[in-house]
Amino acid sequence: GPMKMAEPMRRYSVGYALAPKKQASFIQVSLVNLAKERGIDLIKIDTDKPLIDQGPFDCVLHKMDGDDWKRQLKEYGSEFPQALIIDSPEAIERLHNRISMLQAVGEVEIDCENASFGIPKQTVIYDAKMVSAINLENEGLEFPVIAKPLVADGSAKSHKMLLVFNKDGLRKLKPPIVLQEFVNHGAVIFKVYVVGDYVKCVKRKSLPDVKEDGLGRLESYLPFSQVSNLNNFEKNDDKYYKLMNLENAEYPPLSFLTNIARGLRRVTKLHLFNFDVIRDDRVGNRYLIIDINYFPGYAKMPNYERVLTDFFWDVLNQNDKS
Repeated sequence: GPMKMAEPMRRYSVGYALAPKKQASFIQVSLVNLAKERGIDLIKIDTDKPLIDQGPFDCVLHKMDGDDWKRQLKEYGSEFPQALIIDSPEAIERLHNRISMLQAVGEVEIDCENASFGIPKQTVIYDAKMVSAINLENEGLEFPVIAKPLVADGSAKSHKMLLVFNKDGLRKLKPPIVLQEFVNHGAVIFKVYVVGDYVKCVKRKSLPDVKEDGLGRLESYLPFSQVSNLNNFEKNDDKYYKLMNLENAEYPPLSFLTNIARGLRRVTKLHLFNFDVIRDDRVGNRYLIIDINYFPGYAKMPNYERVLTDFFWDVLNQNDKS
């Protein structure tokens, strides 16, 4: 009989709005081409023009800030209710504050038989007067503590972290700041990348363990950039720091991390994020989540093009059916 025409493939358009640096690292030719083969067109949104006049897009992918942009997304969403917005500005907002960010972890309920998870103890200092008045013991904290800016908006300033060894070091801080307990964790941090259902864990070098007798002689505080360099200290510093070998660090069980990732997705309503996990050296098989970032540097992930293309395809198809 006559030849049947093949169904034309349904094409999807994903409009992306990203800061120049993010765009350069994420929107690589390899990603654009792979997506195109799967029927997904990645289209740059011109942020100098109104969003409502562009597209229409099946999905708006963004990592942009500001009230004007939020207003534009809202307007776009009411004009095109079918369009997926990844992710919702309200959901992202929660990660911009280091306290509300980690409160999300407390809302995650999963059954884990052979491991437990939580967050480090932390407290906020809102102004300079509180610095001199603070009594760490009352907060359940002791030196050394980690000081991080309360605001986690991805700016260079928001990444400035210090390891503070004594009261003197506290006085040099610029509030509002979060003080977080420092937990020895074998100098390894596990970065868990989440892309929808996909979960990938990588290991990175972290702060070395601090031994008790190291506290007396140290500077009042150390910026993290220098702390990471402690890994290159002279051998005579071994009595202050336990140095470790990244290769020997054992990964947390993947099923456990996957369950936490799913829980965090439910609670935060985010599709794209990573979270940092350390193993608490004081307790066997206890893990602490110390940070959650929205839309991290995925291009560092092996095979990121395939992972993200699969993700776009899955969410766009599900959205079509619903």
